[in-house]
Amino acid sequence: MTQPAAALERSNVVNLQERRLDRTVLRTYRTQADIDEIVPNPNQPRIGPKLDEELQRQIEANGGLFEPLLVEPHPDLPGKYRIIDGDRRWTNSRALIDQGKDEYRLMPIEVTDRTLSEEDRLRVWIYIHRQRKEWDAREKEMVAYQLVRMMGRASAANILGITVRELDKLVDIFELSEKFTSLRDPGAAITWARELMGVSKKLLTPSVVDAVVRKVNQKRITNSKDLRKLRQILPDPVARAHFLNDAGDLDSASLRLGPAPEPKPRAGLAGDLEAAVEAMRKVPWTELQTLKGDTQLLGRIDEAEELLKSLRSMLS
Repeated sequence: MTQPAAALERSNVVNLQERRLDRTVLRTYRTQADIDEIVPNPNQPRIGPKLDEELQRQIEANGGLFEPLLVEPHPDLPGKYRIIDGDRRWTNSRALIDQGKDEYRLMPIEVTDRTLSEEDRLRVWIYIHRQRKEWDAREKEMVAYQLVRMMGRASAANILGITVRELDKLVDIFELSEKFTSLRDPGAAITWARELMGVSKKLLTPSVVDAVVRKVNQKRITNSKDLRKLRQILPDPVARAHFLNDAGDLDSASLRLGPAPEPKPRAGLAGDLEAAVEAMRKVPWTELQTLKGDTQLLGRIDEAEELLKSLRSMLS
């Protein structure tokens, strides 16, 4: 039988340690609690399924949780704790208990000495998750989206430490990822959305987005990196029109690309230098062989070399 949470709080108040997480400094102590004394946070930023059979196998292999849950005194339920970080570990421990494995009821926890404000709780959770590989893999867009819903754009950007413009881009990517509904791995939708958002906004009209989403969900585009072909297809009116057609795809649209336009020569001194360099490159090696030892040409090269050195010195 475990001690009640209130008694544990009294007995551990002298064992507090400081833990700095970003701009928030927590005073915490470590103990254990029954899983029924721990309550998930309904406003936790991570959304989506939390059950994970691999995590359950890890919990069993370790004989329980290796890393304690970070919790706070629950503001509305005396004697209970609310999770700050560790919702997936709690969920999968509960799944094991529901399978009759009661040895996982007693959970290690790290308890804050106070209930955090909503902003501090989110800052702490985000700081912890930024240290994990999942953050870059799929979480930052999802968290940005959730924070905007919970707190608005200005507060969300402040908590994440980014500009509102950067925040809006993350939200746009997440909202786009939600449209990719037929992927074998739903978590890969963020990768698809990132690739598509890498295309110039001027080219990425609603009709283009709808066509891409439709063709991906129909499994007519199966590799997210293939979306990079749109950077050549969309500026070409013929290839673009074919891709937007129901019968078109990336490969067939690529076949309709016109010849690449010749680059426009640069004006002024830079253009003259480019023209001179290009002319020298085009001289065939057989002609160079016949010019070998030409003292007049070598003298002109020396003059050009001195002129270029003077020019570099003046422009440095």
